[in-house]
Amino acid sequence: MSTAEETAGGETQPWGEVTPDAARRLLIAAVEAFAERGYHATTTRDIAGRAGMSPAALYIHYKTKEELLHRISRIGHEKALDILRTAARREGTPAERLADAVSSFVRWHAGGRTTARVVQYELDSLGPDARAEIVGLRRQVNAEVRRIIEDGVAAGEFDVPDVQGTTLAVLSLCIDVARWFNVNGPRTPDEVGALYADLVLRMVGAGR
Repeated sequence: MSTAEETAGGETQPWGEVTPDAARRLLIAAVEAFAERGYHATTTRDIAGRAGMSPAALYIHYKTKEELLHRISRIGHEKALDILRTAARREGTPAERLADAVSSFVRWHAGGRTTARVVQYELDSLGPDARAEIVGLRRQVNAEVRRIIEDGVAAGEFDVPDVQGTTLAVLSLCIDVARWFNVNGPRTPDEVGALYADLVLRMVGAGR
């Protein structure tokens, strides 16, 4: 799998929403550098060098290093939200929808682990305005999962005394996959997704 495919979760046209091509190459290079070195230890020269471009060329497309991080984070959170929203609003029982949401969310964090690490763990590197926008997207992510769990409780499918706390636990479990997943490890993203879906259904008491 190429770096571009890995950093976008293996999509057929990774980062296709980023144009022109030079801006896309710089964004992919930034994802790699931020994941490897951390945001604060990465320079614009590092990013431009990875993209095979001059530092001056970077500023044609991005005014600052933070603008790059903000765009990466916004795109990543929007993709994550779309994944969960699609699962939450599909036909099926709350248990089926929760299993779909968890397995899909985990697959995204495993398959796109490089991007996911930057998206999930560099929030505090953003300035106040950018951070506020991303926090708003995170609240929407939380709401999608919480809504499925609330539906399960209301339908008598789930036994969850603390919905908000359980929502946080489910999301934390899924997000942490980006930290430890190894493409050369014993499980594929699909297998980890299936495992975590089963674990979460047990967590909410489905089928008791």
